[in-house]
Amino acid sequence: MSSNLKVLQVIPKLGYGGAETGCYDIAHYLPETGCKSFIVTSGGQLTKFIDKEKVKLIKLPVHSKNPLIIFFNTIALIFIIIFNDISIVHARSRAPAWSCFFATKVTRRKFVTTFHGTYNFNSKLKKFYNSVMVKSNLIIAGSNFIFSHIKNNYSDYLNTKNKLLVIFRGINVDYFDPTTKTELEEKQLLKDWEIDQSKKIILLPGRLTSWKGQEVFLEAINLVNIQLGYEAFSVVILGSDQGRNLFKKRLIRLSEQYRMTKQVKFIDHCKDMALAYKVSDIVISSSIEPEAFGRVAVEAQSMEKVIIASNIGGSNETVINEKTGYLFESGNANSLCNKILKVLNLDETTLKNIGIEGRKNIVSKFNVEKMCFSTYSEYKKLIN
Repeated sequence: MSSNLKVLQVIPKLGYGGAETGCYDIAHYLPETGCKSFIVTSGGQLTKFIDKEKVKLIKLPVHSKNPLIIFFNTIALIFIIIFNDISIVHARSRAPAWSCFFATKVTRRKFVTTFHGTYNFNSKLKKFYNSVMVKSNLIIAGSNFIFSHIKNNYSDYLNTKNKLLVIFRGINVDYFDPTTKTELEEKQLLKDWEIDQSKKIILLPGRLTSWKGQEVFLEAINLVNIQLGYEAFSVVILGSDQGRNLFKKRLIRLSEQYRMTKQVKFIDHCKDMALAYKVSDIVISSSIEPEAFGRVAVEAQSMEKVIIASNIGGSNETVINEKTGYLFESGNANSLCNKILKVLNLDETTLKNIGIEGRKNIVSKFNVEKMCFSTYSEYKKLIN
C-alpha cells in the first residue's frame, strides 16, 4: 500500500510558521515510507530547502481568496490529481481547502484537512467559509484545544462519517537541542545583538502583532523593574512586524514611555532560533488570544529553557505548570510580572531541573517523528 500511496499537500505559502513546517516535515517523511509526496503552494522561504528528488513542488496561486482564483485552482488541482494519480489531498488552510474540496469531489479522492487555528468568524458567511476545514474525510486538530473548538463551533457542519482526531504538532528535537550550540556561536550572537553578556536575557519571540501580547509583556517588564529597582536583565523582542509598522512604532513608544530603550532590543529576524533560545535565560509566550499549539513554549522546553506562557490555548497542554515552566493569567501584566520575579529568584539547580523536565516532556510527546508517523498511519487507514 505504501508504495502506491501518493499524497498531495496544499498550503498557501511555505514560510516558517507551524502549519508550514508541519507540511514540510511530513512531505519529506513520506518518501522514507515508500510514498510519493507532492506540495502545491504559491511560494515561500521554505521552498528553497525542499529536496526536489523526494518531493515534487508545484506552484499555484493557492494563497488567494479571490473566488475566480479559487475556481482556477480547482481546475488545476483536478488535472494534477488525475495526471499524478494522487491518493490523498491534504489541505492546510481555508482558501486552498475550497479548491481541494471541489477537486476531490470531482476526482473521488480522499480529502484531509488540518485545523491549524481558531479562525475568527463574526458572521454566518464567514463561519460557512471556515467550515470547509471540517468537510474532509479526515479532520486533524493540532491540539485538544482546537479539537474542542471544532466540536463547540462547527458541530452543524460535522459529518458523523468523517473522522476527527488530535495529532499534536511536533518539532525537530535534534535541531532544538542545547548541546548542539557552541559557546563561540553564543558570544557572536550576543555581539550581533549588542547585548551585555553579564546580564540575564528575557526573550519574547513571535511576529509583532497585538494578539501576541507584546504590550502586556512590556508592561510586565516595567513592573518587574519597579520591584527590583534596577535593570537586572536585558530584554529581546524577536520578530518581524510583517508590514505592521504602526504597531512596532507603538511598542517602541511604549518602551520609551517606560524608560526601557536601553534595556529592550527589537530584533527583526534570527536565522538560528535554537541559538536564540540558548542565549536566553527566560522565554515568554504572552499571547492574549489562544494559540492553537504554541511553538514557542515547545521549542523553549526542548532547549531546556524556562518558559512562562499564557494560560490559554495550546500552552495548557504543552507546559506542565510548576514543573516544565509556568503559566500566568492571560492579558494580566501583574500576573506575568510575578512569574518573572519568581523565576529570576530561582537557584541554578532548580532552573536546571526545570530545563531537564521540559526537554523530556517535549521529546516524549511533541517530537516531529511522532507527528509524522501518526499522520502517515491515518493516511493508510483512510485508504484502507
